[in-house]
Amino acid sequence: MTGVQGKFAYPISLDVAGKRAVVIGSEAVAQGKADALRAAGADVVVVQDRPFRPEDLDGAFVCVASSPDPRERAAIFRAARDRHVLANVMDDTQHCDFAAPAVVRRGELTIAIATGGRSTALARRLREELETRFGPEWEQVLEVIGEARSETLPALPDLPDRILRWQRALDLDEVERLVREGRPDEARTRLVERLVAVG
Repeated sequence: MTGVQGKFAYPISLDVAGKRAVVIGSEAVAQGKADALRAAGADVVVVQDRPFRPEDLDGAFVCVASSPDPRERAAIFRAARDRHVLANVMDDTQHCDFAAPAVVRRGELTIAIATGGRSTALARRLREELETRFGPEWEQVLEVIGEARSETLPALPDLPDRILRWQRALDLDEVERLVREGRPDEARTRLVERLVAVG
């Protein structure tokens, strides 16, 4: 059917802060899955060096797992389904509710690259390119834009008008250049002035 995409076609960002996340298997740990979930604020439980038990997933919100045994992978997914836990069994797309994308983080700016589970190598290569294109200064670029939004929000209560003004006012090249030059306050001031300008 035209327009129908493959698996993992709907991208989302999950709020895992304060929620139980279970990471199963030494490969999942080696690939940094526990560290990434901790960095996102999850309460991480690691299960390795022993066989998986279904009760390992009691109370969990999300699970990332690895196993060389296809029967264990299927058992993990079944246990997750029984407990309404979102599951990602690495390199086993039929036993996944979601795909974990390759990610570039710059402060609160998150750029995610997903291939529908078809090529982790491509996702990794694209991530490397985006890390070069969007350097550390983009954390401050986002801060400048966020500050401008907070400052002008009370003056722009009408949503359609606000959207139109942002489309006209936001010059990303200018904001990036001024931040790189150490002039973030000037970048914010210019953006605010354009946003609230009459006409």
